Amino acid sequence: MDAFRAAPSTVQVELDSVPPGADAVTSVGPSCKTPCSVAVAPPDAGFSVTYTLNKFQPLTVPVQVVRVAADATTPGSTSLDPNPVVAELKPAGPPPRTPRKGAAQKKPKPANGVVASSPFPDPSAPPVTR
Repeated sequence: MDAFRAAPSTVQVELDSVPPGADAVTSVGPSCKTPCSVAVAPPDAGFSVTYTLNKFQPLTVPVQVVRVAADATTPGSTSLDPNPVVAELKPAGPPPRTPRKGAAQKKPKPANGVVASSPFPDPSAPPVTR
């Protein structure tokens, strides 16, 4: 009985990014480098497109599938919203700085060289005579 079933129809989707040159990967399989176009066999629930580009934050854009049922005068159709799918990528921030292994943490010195909590007298102070 499957021999009489129609093959799933594909829909062309345009993929673009700002800046261009990102890798665009659909959750249904096809991928390309933007700007580009791929044919997808969209599932009923929709799909997503994930954009990645070096030195930019990755971004995933959801895509909805819009199906129009056939009637006696027109064939059914499938479209995608949005199409084209455009992602505006944001620059990635610098990686967080981590202290080097084994590096001692430097403590700031007071301006007068005296540590207030020291139990010893300031060696640079004049001697106290009694």
